[in-house]
Amino acid sequence: MDEKQQVVDALKLALPDMTEEDLADKVERPKDNKNGDYAFPTFFLAKTLHKAPQAIAQELVEKIDQANFEKVVVAGPYINFYLNKAKVGAEILKAILADPENYGSKDLGHYGNVTIDYSSPNIAKPMSMGHLRSTMIGESIGRILEKENYRVVRIDYLGDWGTQFGKLMAAYKMWGNEEDVKKDPINTLLNYYVRINTEADEHPEYTEAGRDWFAKLEHGDEEAWRLWKWFREISLERFQRVYDMLDVHFDSFHGEAFSAQKMEEPIQLLRDKNLLKLSRGAQIVDLDKYNLVPPLIIKSNGTTTYITRDLATALFRKRMYGHVKSLYVVGAEQENYYKQLKAVLKEMGFSWWDQLEHISFGLMSFGGKKMSTRKGNVVSLEDVLNDSVKLAREQITQKNPSLKNPEEVAKMVGIGAVVFHDLKNDRRNSVDFRLEDVVKFEGETGPYVQYARARAMSILRKENNPSFDDVDLSQVGVAAWPVLKQLGKFGETIQRAAENYDPSIVAKYALALAKDFNQYYAHTRILVDDEGKLARLALVQAVAEVLKSALALLGVKAPDEM
Repeated sequence: MDEKQQVVDALKLALPDMTEEDLADKVERPKDNKNGDYAFPTFFLAKTLHKAPQAIAQELVEKIDQANFEKVVVAGPYINFYLNKAKVGAEILKAILADPENYGSKDLGHYGNVTIDYSSPNIAKPMSMGHLRSTMIGESIGRILEKENYRVVRIDYLGDWGTQFGKLMAAYKMWGNEEDVKKDPINTLLNYYVRINTEADEHPEYTEAGRDWFAKLEHGDEEAWRLWKWFREISLERFQRVYDMLDVHFDSFHGEAFSAQKMEEPIQLLRDKNLLKLSRGAQIVDLDKYNLVPPLIIKSNGTTTYITRDLATALFRKRMYGHVKSLYVVGAEQENYYKQLKAVLKEMGFSWWDQLEHISFGLMSFGGKKMSTRKGNVVSLEDVLNDSVKLAREQITQKNPSLKNPEEVAKMVGIGAVVFHDLKNDRRNSVDFRLEDVVKFEGETGPYVQYARARAMSILRKENNPSFDDVDLSQVGVAAWPVLKQLGKFGETIQRAAENYDPSIVAKYALALAKDFNQYYAHTRILVDDEGKLARLALVQAVAEVLKSALALLGVKAPDEM
């Protein structure tokens, strides 16, 4: 049952001229539990009713049927609703225990297709800590949307085309050694790339050589294609190791190179609509009416640009997947670029241009320092994940030396700690990563939430995982109310996270539920033999289920023991 709907239904009798939607928008959750479970402000009615808000609140409360509430009272200009704790608490527990996997789901998506473009590393370069943001924000948004009944298509749009690969080929031809590349593919290729960029200032011919090699690639040169395929293959193999650690799986690895073979159509459409304008030998689209810088479509040397390929990609995805939304999880610095992309599609006459959405996120620094592949100061994501697992293993050994499967749990805790630390922050904010702050069992960390869930499972094991059929769940007791209220918020939490494309809403919820449960555990004798014991154990079971679900939405696993 939706507790907020219960409040809206009660208010409808007192305010019949207001729609359910308007009433629901006005209903609030007080920050202080002393002010009830829900509150309804009356300020906005003062102008039309020509009365003081306090007087309006007093009149309305007399028209409200209070039978389903513990009490409904006036507090100044507010009407405060106190839910029937025993009844509502029992209904929440019943709903969770009946179908824990689907608890909190709503049919927002109606099976509509959503494409999500995320992670998207460049081939021949390591996945750095910077890639963690796009990868896990995208993965979590996908899981949240699936919970809301969207059909998600996960796309890893590989950076496998462009002038940087011309530079890499030029560097390999000048200094490369096949045996060295085979021994340590990614780092060796990265060294070539860093060297050619570093030395290009003194040797401008290196930049020109890079352009020439990319032109060869675009025109089908056999040697250029051989090198490109090789670099792509060894890169994907390394990326997959990281994706396996993170439990991330894609439906498509079509990258820029795939789109590069489909550019004739968007270019011809732009010509047919007279949208291409000459500018210093290059061809652009004028976006003055959108107050946007004109994007470069075809360079003066005849080669294409990133946006040309993205136009082809957008057309392909709409035809292929018939999406209702097309999301691009890319850093905030690309905000204007995606405005340009959408504006060009709009100018081309495509009504679905507004289905494209840029899901931006802030930068990640490592120990206060920015990372740059071009300069060579890259922090390997794979190395950080391995270090985090090692640190988790050390702490687990100290806390629980008799744990049956310490390696498996260390992976869940270590990798989960890194992912949770990233996702607990609003995606638009920048994040600084310090490993020693991440793998902690106390504070606002992933291990803290995992440990709260493992504690719940430990309690249930002591009672041999009891059955809750025919249990009077209303006997759970008033001390459980803060936890029950938190459990009841799970559905609206997922909805807000889906609507805002923000996993941090779920992460903060998981922290709040873990904290409320830990406080309940500290002050309540759960296993004492009395008439409320099974109801309290049902609460513990519900907490374990919802924490596991919340963590799963973030791509974090929940060990039964820690």
